[in-house]
Amino acid sequence: MCRDKSSIGFGVGILLGVIGGIVAGVLYAPRPGAETREKLRETVCDLAEKHSPAVNEAKKQAMDSIDLIKYKLEKQYKKFGNMLKSKKMRKAKEIESHSDYDFN
Repeated sequence: MCRDKSSIGFGVGILLGVIGGIVAGVLYAPRPGAETREKLRETVCDLAEKHSPAVNEAKKQAMDSIDLIKYKLEKQYKKFGNMLKSKKMRKAKEIESHSDYDFN
């Protein structure tokens, strides 16, 4: 499991490095501004087209993870609420059993 996470992180790092290198290369190239912007736009569009399935899959995995965490947190919240209710009921029964008052 840990190896999978480090592999994903390594892959993301390489991808970000490549993107950063491309952007830096385009921005520092000796071309006029309009031509540089057009080249940058084309490069970004090409990258988006090539990596769109991977980005969509990463988004899907992130949303699935968020849903799972949300479910687990809600489950723990309910469990904690039930525990508090249980403690209150035990305390009320304890007070009732030790009560010196007779309401009959």
